[in-house]
Amino acid sequence: MCDIWRIRQVREITPRDLEPHLTSLRELNVKWIVFSGGEPLMHSDISSLSRVCRAEGVRVTLLTAGLTLEKRADIVAASIDDLIVSIDGPPDIHDKIRGVPGAYRRLQRGIEALRQLRAEMPIHGRCTIQKGNFGELRNTVHAARALNLNSISFLAVDTTSNAFNRPGGWSPGHQATIALNTAEVAALESEIEALISEYENEIESGFVVENAEKLRRIPLRFRSRLGQIPAMAPRCNAPWVSAVVESDGTVRPCFFHRPIGNIHEHPLADVVNSDEALNFRRNLDISRDPVCRNCVCSLFVNT
Repeated sequence: MCDIWRIRQVREITPRDLEPHLTSLRELNVKWIVFSGGEPLMHSDISSLSRVCRAEGVRVTLLTAGLTLEKRADIVAASIDDLIVSIDGPPDIHDKIRGVPGAYRRLQRGIEALRQLRAEMPIHGRCTIQKGNFGELRNTVHAARALNLNSISFLAVDTTSNAFNRPGGWSPGHQATIALNTAEVAALESEIEALISEYENEIESGFVVENAEKLRRIPLRFRSRLGQIPAMAPRCNAPWVSAVVESDGTVRPCFFHRPIGNIHEHPLADVVNSDEALNFRRNLDISRDPVCRNCVCSLFVNT
């Protein structure tokens, strides 16, 4: 569950904005770009933006809530390499969490339209576990199969950071409506054990992306927020292998850390290799940094 898709960015990165940074993409040997948001399908010219990236040999992934996927299926089929859709559970749970009646059916129609245009396109699901769906993991895997997805991935909801257009973060009261309490964490642990037992083949094949060990770590995120165990940083090298460029050009070493520059002021390669960025990476101890220790959305790339 993530409500950033509701936000309409006033500013967006255009192909013209990106063109001065193509040299940076080459210098940095960029292999993969993910369009997120907000909702990237609301971008005024997502196809041209993607075309500029793909012309440089960059793989382009798009992350979407899927509400407008049916209308823009032709654009996605022609200009995106692979798709990640947000799925919150089976139809009734998905619609309730999205707050949009018929949201699941709209997502389903979008996937069907895309499959008709490009049957082989990889389409993956991502489910954020929270209070409204923690008991629905097995049903979510079943829904992912019904939607004809290539895989389904699970992660714990982020309730504590300032990321994703949440300046100041969520209030404790709002966090309590989304995070799990002690009894709910215990129920989640039982649901995960049932998932591991009943969907062994799906885990083994990779249809469920996380293996049993990784699935069992998810409740630990909630227990650490409840103060029951120490917070522990996941394995991650995101600041060393990637960067986040926001719609206004702000560059961050990852979604959760402070900005290190802006592509409207300096070339991307200069931003990520600036003194500020180099010092940040040099001094960052992921095992001790409080932002990293509370992270639910890590990235690790073998280099």
